[in-house]
Amino acid sequence: MNKLSKAKDNFLLTEEFLSPYATKSSEAIRFNEISDDIRPAFFRDIDKIIHSLSYTRYSDKTQVYSFKENDHISKRIIHVQLVSKISRTIGRALKLNCDLIEAIALGHDIGHTPLGHAGERLLDEISRRELGENFMHNIQSVRDFMEVENGGTGLNLCVQTLDGIMCHNGEMLSNKYEVMKKDKEEVLREYKESYTDKNSFKKYRPMTLEGCVVRISDVIAYIGRDIEDAIRLGDIKRSLVPEEIVKVLGDTNKDIVNSIILDIIENSIDKDYIMMSDEVYKALFDLKKFNYESIYLKSMSEEEIEYYRDGMNMIFNNYLNDLDNKNINSLIYKMFLNNKNNNYINNNSNKRIVIDFIAGMTDDFFLNEVKKACKKA
Repeated sequence: MNKLSKAKDNFLLTEEFLSPYATKSSEAIRFNEISDDIRPAFFRDIDKIIHSLSYTRYSDKTQVYSFKENDHISKRIIHVQLVSKISRTIGRALKLNCDLIEAIALGHDIGHTPLGHAGERLLDEISRRELGENFMHNIQSVRDFMEVENGGTGLNLCVQTLDGIMCHNGEMLSNKYEVMKKDKEEVLREYKESYTDKNSFKKYRPMTLEGCVVRISDVIAYIGRDIEDAIRLGDIKRSLVPEEIVKVLGDTNKDIVNSIILDIIENSIDKDYIMMSDEVYKALFDLKKFNYESIYLKSMSEEEIEYYRDGMNMIFNNYLNDLDNKNINSLIYKMFLNNKNNNYINNNSNKRIVIDFIAGMTDDFFLNEVKKACKKA
């Protein structure tokens, strides 16, 4: 056995101790087969994701608050790292494949627009009006990795990784997460269906237990951290968190994260599902409702939303006009389309290309483009 073969075997040593419900690297599926190297398939997906251009832009994308002058307010990159750490903590305790968990976690929010969920809603309005298709950040994440990154070739991630990203939606809370068996054709069908079925995210479930772990970890990662950010900005006081929630979960991010993680591990170990106790589930459900009413609805004023709505529509129309008139001096050519292959250019309408471009923008880039458009108007 040569040294590289031994190194490859070393990568897989931990899989000898995985749960029978874990996803082994040998089960990895890709839409396009690639030659092996020393890295297991899901470990290789991690490398593909963190070296992507989209991953680099995480650092300047909104989590909840946009354009706040406070260096300690969470950005999207912090949320993603927290999801990765929390989900790997649960995964290791349950003897699941932490390579697959990390790949899903690091890639799950790649498709998020500038301005977070507010920006997602605005781009969805444009997409439904212009294309008759839904825009959802989890689906855009899959699209980015399959059809936009790497010049339009995509990264050829494993199907299990893409499925976990597609089904991660942390807005859908449940006290029990069960696997839905799928093959790559079914994953592709769900992906395509989501563009026309707005409620698709309500019925899709991950094909792996690792995907289930990331799905609940998405909620755990933001629920307490968003409270800390809101307190730091003076939007709420810690004493406002309802006492019945505090008794179960605590009132700090540290305690909330720890309480939920330990409860999940206790109720899921040696099981083929991920589950919370009824008490913790109810407290988390109520806390999510509290956050929505006290933080998310108030994170951006109606005046700000209208300004960004007008701005997003303005730059959408400007970029579309540039493409229709082949204005090669436009930034959509210089910073996006010139880096795409003929397959991407020929298989996507100008409207779809503009939506891909806007979806990938950082907050600052988007705001600068809106300001420039307003000056010209």
